[in-house]
Amino acid sequence: MRARVVLISAVAALLAAVIVVAVAVLVLLRPAGDAAPLEADEDFGDVRVYEISLDGAPVPEPGTDAQRVWDLFVRVATPAFAAEAMSEYRVGDAPDSDTMAYVHRDDDPNLWTLAANIAYADDEDLLVSTLIHEYGHILSLGVADADPDADDCATFWIDEGCVAASSALFAFDEAFWVAYGDLAPGPDDTDAESGEALFEAYPDDFVSDYAATNVVEDFAETFQAFVLEDEPAADSPVAEKILFFWDLPDYVDVRERIRTDLDWR
Repeated sequence: MRARVVLISAVAALLAAVIVVAVAVLVLLRPAGDAAPLEADEDFGDVRVYEISLDGAPVPEPGTDAQRVWDLFVRVATPAFAAEAMSEYRVGDAPDSDTMAYVHRDDDPNLWTLAANIAYADDEDLLVSTLIHEYGHILSLGVADADPDADDCATFWIDEGCVAASSALFAFDEAFWVAYGDLAPGPDDTDAESGEALFEAYPDDFVSDYAATNVVEDFAETFQAFVLEDEPAADSPVAEKILFFWDLPDYVDVRERIRTDLDWR
């Protein structure tokens, strides 16, 4: 009787070990990141949604491409910023979408969400320029730059609130966009035809046709060129826009830090 009990116990222990091994194999074979919840997204269709931990890491762990995009964003924005100011990371895979990434403030205006389209993850140059563009939005749309709780606004409204008169974005608008008059799309206008009309009228004023979408996108696109390109001579309207950033010491410091961190020389 005792021998039979011992045998049964041994068989049970063996089965338990097999189950543990099988579970471990399934975990290893499971595609990384599939534990993240799915949500519908206007730009990317379904996206995986990751919360950002206090140490700046997406939770649960994303797949390889999504992690690579996040790591590059952290190099652009700094690990400290990712830990303190990023609350969510949304990952889509939409090769038919022309949107590569976007950022937006959360309900808490001190926190941000990054969304990325990993269909473009293999194009590192495009990825670098896109993430710098998105970081330009973050730099120009902090709580001190746009007040979501303003009762009235002497400058102009955007989705993030009333733009502060002391902000770099308002200075950029005053320096360049006021001159476009009624032809200029509104600061929250994303209609492609409006931007195309402005670009066709002033093709030498913009670093890209997308920059003509509105002043917010022009700021971010020009910031991207400011970071990635050498200081230009003041010999064209687009050069004047890039030189705008060279007169802002905080932005110059950001440029040098990003170029150093990315080894971009």
